[in-house]
Amino acid sequence: MKVSVIVPVYNVENYLAKCLDSLVGQTLQDIEILVVDDGSKDQSGLVIEEYAQKFPDRIKAFTKENGGLSDARNFGIERASGEYIGFVDSDDYVTETMFDEMLQLAEKHQAKMVICNIQKVDQNGKVTQKLTQIPNMSEKIELEDYFSVFSDLSYFACNKLFKKELFADKRFKKGVHFEDIQLIPQLLLECKALAQTQNFHYQYLERTDSITKTHTEKGLDILKAVKDVEAVFEKSGYSHKRKELKNFQIFEGVYSFLAYLAFVKDEEIFYKMDDELAVFMGERKIKIRDILNYTRFGKNYLLSLPMKKKIFYLLFFAGQKKLIRKLL
Repeated sequence: MKVSVIVPVYNVENYLAKCLDSLVGQTLQDIEILVVDDGSKDQSGLVIEEYAQKFPDRIKAFTKENGGLSDARNFGIERASGEYIGFVDSDDYVTETMFDEMLQLAEKHQAKMVICNIQKVDQNGKVTQKLTQIPNMSEKIELEDYFSVFSDLSYFACNKLFKKELFADKRFKKGVHFEDIQLIPQLLLECKALAQTQNFHYQYLERTDSITKTHTEKGLDILKAVKDVEAVFEKSGYSHKRKELKNFQIFEGVYSFLAYLAFVKDEEIFYKMDDELAVFMGERKIKIRDILNYTRFGKNYLLSLPMKKKIFYLLFFAGQKKLIRKLL
C-alpha cells in the first residue's frame, strides 16, 4: 500500500459522507482509508459501516472509546500499512487528485513531507478564503538552503503527506490542545527536503452549526508545544539555525498565543495567561521590536494582518491591557 489516509471521527454524521466520498473517489488506486470512530454518540458509526460495506477494498473501519483527536490519529498510525500517511478531518473534504499528486511529488523529489494549499469553504461549497502555504518557492525546497520555512509554515497536519518512517518514534501528544504545533515541526526537523504543490487540494469547512469553543487556560498548551519543539530542535541537524528558531518562537509562541488570548473572556485567566507569555518572552530574550519586525515569507507580518488584529496586537505590545479588556 502506498498511502494510508487516517480519518478520526467524532459526532459528524451530517458531514462524514461528503468527506468519505472525496476519499473513495481518489484517482490514486493504491490507497487505504482508515476511519476511526472515536466513540461517537450520533449516527456517525452507521455512516462508517455503510461506506465500509460499499467500499471494502478502500475503507478500513475501527471503533474505539473516546480519547480525543490525538488518540484517534495515533490509533490509525499504528494500523496503517501505507508507505505514506495523510490525515483528513471528518468534516472536511479533498479534491480527487490530492493524494495522487502529492505521492508523485514525494517520490519525484525524495521528500518525506509534501504540502498542498488550503481553501476555506462554507456549507454550500463556496470558497471563502484561500490559504497559500508556501508562496514564491519552487516545487522542491531544500531545508538547509531555505530553512526560513521552519518559522513561516502553518503547521496543519491535514494538508500534508508524510513518509511513515517519520512516525517511527513520534506520535501526537494526547490530552492537549494544539497537537499539530507540538508534533509537525518535530517531523519537519527530520526532513532534508520538502515538496509542495500550489493546488488548493484541501477543503476546510467553516461550519455554521459548530458550538463556539470556550477559550480557557488550555491556550497555554501553545507555549508548552513550542517548548517541546525547542527541545527537539536543539538535538536536530538544524540546531545552528538560531534566527529561524527565534522566528518560530515569535510566530507560534507569541502571535499564535495572542490570537487565542484575544478571545479569552475571563479576566483572571486573561491576566494569568498574559503573565505566562511575559515569562516565555523573557526566558527567550524576545523583545517587542523583534515581534514588530518579524517577517513571514519576506513581508512584515504585523502589517499584513487585518486591521482588527493589528489594533489588538499594537495595544497589547503597548501594554494597554485594560483597554484591551474593554474591547473584548
